[in-house]
Amino acid sequence: MLNHFTVLAQAHPAVPGFLIIPFLLLIALIASGPIFFGHFWEHNYKKVAVTIGLTVLAYYIFVLHDVHMPIHTFFEYFSFAVLLSSLYIAAGGIYIKTDARSTPLTNAAMVAVGAVLANVIGTTGASLLLIRPFIRLNAHRIKAYQIVFFIFIVSNAGGLLTPLGDPPLFIGFLKGVPFFWTLQHLFVPWLLAVSLLCLVFYLIDRRNAAARPQPDLAEKAAGDKTEFEVSGKRNLIWLAIIIGAIFLDPNVVEGMPHINYDGNRFSFLREIIQLTAAFFCFRYSNKAALEGNQFNFHPILEVVFLFFGIFFSMMPALQLSAEIASAPQFAQYITPNFLYWVTGSLSGFLDNAPTYANFLSLAMAKYDMAQSSVVEVRQFATGTGADPGTLVMLEAISLAAVLFGAFTYIGNGPNFMVKAIAESAGIKMPSFFGYVVRFSIPFLLPVLILIWYLVVHLRLF
Repeated sequence: MLNHFTVLAQAHPAVPGFLIIPFLLLIALIASGPIFFGHFWEHNYKKVAVTIGLTVLAYYIFVLHDVHMPIHTFFEYFSFAVLLSSLYIAAGGIYIKTDARSTPLTNAAMVAVGAVLANVIGTTGASLLLIRPFIRLNAHRIKAYQIVFFIFIVSNAGGLLTPLGDPPLFIGFLKGVPFFWTLQHLFVPWLLAVSLLCLVFYLIDRRNAAARPQPDLAEKAAGDKTEFEVSGKRNLIWLAIIIGAIFLDPNVVEGMPHINYDGNRFSFLREIIQLTAAFFCFRYSNKAALEGNQFNFHPILEVVFLFFGIFFSMMPALQLSAEIASAPQFAQYITPNFLYWVTGSLSGFLDNAPTYANFLSLAMAKYDMAQSSVVEVRQFATGTGADPGTLVMLEAISLAAVLFGAFTYIGNGPNFMVKAIAESAGIKMPSFFGYVVRFSIPFLLPVLILIWYLVVHLRLF
C-alpha cells in the first residue's frame, strides 16, 4: 500500500535535493507565522499551504513527469482528511459534562483512560472525544503543558496496543501483521511509556494545582461522588460506524469496490460511508451538545488545509529518505537500534504512517522478503522467516513510529487537531519549535531513550 515510496524512488528519476525546500519552508511558516505575523497567517495560511503543496505537485507532474507519486499521495491524503473530518464532526456532537474536582490525580486518570480508549476508537477518536471535557474540567487553571501531555499520552503513546490505535500499526495489519501482535509484543513498552508520562504529568500538574485553588468547588464535600453526564449519545452510533468503516479496505476484504491503480487498490466506499455518517451526525446532532462544545469548523479546516500542503510538499523528503536508506552500502546498518532512531526521527517531522511503511519495506528487503506478501510479512513479524531477529526489528519500527509521532505537532494527525481545538478555546499553545524545545526534548525524549535502552537495545521485555 504505502511501500510505493521505496518502489517509486527506484522506478523514476531521482528527486533533486532542493525540492525539500518547500516542505522546510512550510514547516518554518507553521512555526513562525502565528508568532511574527499572526494576522497575515491567520487569514492566509490556507492559500500558503495549498500554494506550496501545488508547487511541488506541479514539479512532479510537469518536470519529473511522475504522476504515480502524486496519485498515491492524493489517495492517502483523501483518506486522512475524510477520517479526521468525520471523527471531528461525530465527536463534536457528544458533550461530556463532568462534575469532578480538577485534581492532578483526576487529570492523570483521565489521560490514562484516554490511553486505553485510544486502542478501541483510535488515537484520533479518543483525542476528539476527550479533549473538550478535559479542557472544561481544567478551565480555571488550564495551561499549555496539560494539552501537550494530553497529546503525548492520548493522541500518541496510548495507541500502541491494537492496529486500531494508530495509523502505522493499522498499515502493518493491512500488510499481514497479526491483529493481536501489538498487544502481545508491545504491552510492556505501552505500559512503561504511558505510566512514565502520566507520572511526569501528575508531578507537574500537582505544582500547578497547589498554586491555583478551586474556589468554586471548595464547598464540595470530600465524600461526594464524581458524576458524568453525556449528551448526544446517538452520535456514539455514528462514531462506531465511522471507526468500523476503517476495516472496509479492499486490501483486506476481497470483492470490496475499489480503484485499481499501479498495482494498488484504493478505497472509496469507506470514505463515502464515513462522509455520509458525518453528514447525518451534524444534521441530527443534539444542538445543546454542539453549543456546549462550542462546535465550529475552524479547527478541522486548519488541519485539512495545512496537511494538504504537508502531504504534497513532503513527497520529496520521503522519497529522498527512501533512496538514501535503500542504498546497498547502508544494508549493514539496518539493525533494530538504527530502525528505532531513524524511523522515530522521521516520524516526528514527517508523517509517521508512510515512515513506518518505508522502513518495514527496507528491513524486509535486507532478508529478501517481499512486503507485498502477506505470508512473508507475518513471518517477519513473528520471527519465523529468514531470521528470528526480524521480530525485534518490527518492534523497533512500531515503537518508534507511534511514540515519536508525539515529538512535533505534525508527527501524527491528532496532534494538530488537539492544538487547533485548544487554541479555539482560548488556550495559548506553544509554537512548533516551542513545543519541541520546551516539552518534547525535556519530557518526552528521556522516556523514548529509556524505552529504546530497555526494550530495543537490552531486550529486557
